[in-house]
Amino acid sequence: MKFLLSMLLLGLLCATTADARVRNVTDPDAPRALPDEGRVSVAWTDPAEFTEIRHSRNRWEAKRGDWVRQLAEHLQTRAEDRLPEGQRLDVTITDIRRAGSYEPWQGMQFDSVRIMRDIYWPRIELNFRRLDAAGNVIDEGERTLSDSMYLSNTSIARRNDMLRYEKSLLDQWLRREFGAPAPDA
Repeated sequence: MKFLLSMLLLGLLCATTADARVRNVTDPDAPRALPDEGRVSVAWTDPAEFTEIRHSRNRWEAKRGDWVRQLAEHLQTRAEDRLPEGQRLDVTITDIRRAGSYEPWQGMQFDSVRIMRDIYWPRIELNFRRLDAAGNVIDEGERTLSDSMYLSNTSIARRNDMLRYEKSLLDQWLRREFGAPAPDA
């Protein structure tokens, strides 16, 4: 009986640790787009090619998490509120440089801490196509979003959000490109 119980516990432990691996944005099996539902589709190129990872001083920390998907979901939700009825928006994120950077020379205790300084401002590059109800292109282009004064921006409300500066960039772009949210949103 003890042997059976031990084997059952070992099996349970193995099953739970298999799914408990650290998420990595560069995982080849990770999706490169959000499910195509609604009027806004968001995709992204290979995060391993993003400036955030290629030029990071701590690539392991830079790859960790699912921050690309979180930014894509934020963009999808916020853009949905701004599109007039019948329009569609397709966005492809082509590069991300998150706010802050790692400074391993500060010592072992700061090796995995993102330091915010005015020289490490956020930047997002994207391509977009805006379509009318008939599928005709209304507008399209490439945009580079950046905010070199991100540390002075006191209007950022999500103080506990690790991606608040990047989400703010996306919100600013949507306001400039598409105006205020639709009244019924």
